[in-house]
Amino acid sequence: MDNNLNLRNLLLAGIGSIAYSLEKGMDMIDDLVKKGELTVSQGKELNQELKNRFSQSGKDPNQTIIKEIMTSLNLATKEDFHNLEARVSKLEQQLP
Repeated sequence: MDNNLNLRNLLLAGIGSIAYSLEKGMDMIDDLVKKGELTVSQGKELNQELKNRFSQSGKDPNQTIIKEIMTSLNLATKEDFHNLEARVSKLEQQLP
């Protein structure tokens, strides 16, 4: 139960960090526009580019981060469970 809570918190932290990074990047661009270092059109263009980078090739950035976290945790996959079930069944058949 504790592992599920830790995993959930880790996933939420990853999602939150992506959202925070996107928000801060957009805020930084808006500040540059306000200071006159960028034109409004350049700021809009940079904001759009930033959004596109986070969602490039139709992938949800949150899904990408979640998959990376899951892979790094080295958790058992469905295939691992199926292989174990097959091995257990085979061993059960060998029992007298």
